[in-house]
Parts: sequence; structure tokens; C-alpha cells
Amino acid sequence: MAKEALLIVDMSNDFVADNGTLTVGKPAQDIVPYIKDLATSFLAEGNVVVVSMDAHQQNDPHFELWPPHNIVCTEGQQLYGDLHDWFQDNKNHENVFYTPKTNYNAFFETDLAETLRSLGVEKVHTVGVTTDICDFLTVAGADAEGFKTAIHKRGVATFTDLGETMVNHMKRCFHTQIIE
Repeated sequence: MAKEALLIVDMSNDFVADNGTLTVGKPAQDIVPYIKDLATSFLAEGNVVVVSMDAHQQNDPHFELWPPHNIVCTEGQQLYGDLHDWFQDNKNHENVFYTPKTNYNAFFETDLAETLRSLGVEKVHTVGVTTDICDFLTVAGADAEGFKTAIHKRGVATFTDLGETMVNHMKRCFHTQIIE
């Protein structure tokens, strides 16, 4: 039977907390309850939940473009608030996975596509931050790997004014389902 996967992108302290080094702030904090409820629903329905998180080393060349963030084994890289608690409660569930990433796209040079295929996943739902960078490029990666895609508007946020534009762009470019 075909499954669906919920991909939670970059909901770390550095991207969500008020004092995060590359924070989206309140817009990201506001989507946490929706994401937590959605993740719980996905598991209850026998689907898959993947937490995909930037995982950078101290001197990552990525920091030439962005302030240092999500450095491996720091508090900044940990899941934010209630999502951290949800993950701790569910991390041993057979359908919950963690995928570190070093690129904006969660599928780039990771085993995520193979893992999802081995579980029978055909459709990837994306939530998290940021709509116009990591969410957009992850949806592009899922599409390139042959997955159907969906984006949850109530479950994404960004620190620019491009969120709505990029959601619409996902629909046009990748035939992404937009879930209000």
C-alpha cells in the first residue's frame, strides 16, 4: 500500500527561536502546533515522518553566505520547543526518521529518497522553514526523485516576502498540491 511522508524541514532553534542565529522568529514559532498535530496524524495513519535538519560543521563554507547556524551537536541545531519534545517521544517509532543535510535540498547527497522508496512512500508533504529556500529546493528534490509533492501553507514560514510566490511556483513547476 502506498504511503505518504511528512518532511519537517529545519525547525531548529537557530531557525525558529527568538535568539536563533538565522531565525524566522514568530512566523516559524506560530506553525509549530500545526506541524506537531500533522506529524501525530501521519503516524496514526501509518505514514512516515522525517525530520530533516541542516547539519553544518564549525567552519562550513556555507557560512560565507549565511551566519553560522545549525552547527552539529549545538543547542542551535536541536529541534525547537514542542517539536523537540514530540521527536523525543516518537524517535524510536518505526516510521520516524532523522535526516541531516548539508544542502538546502533534503534529498541532495542523502539517503532520503532510498529510505522513502523502501517504505513504499509515493508522496512527500513538506512543512518547515524557509518557504523560499529549503522548502522550495526540497520540493524540487522530491520531484526530481519521482515523488508526488504537497506543501502545507499553514506549516511553512520564511523571513522574506517571497513565501506565497514560491508556494505558487512549486505548484506551477512541480505540480505540487497546495494544502491550505
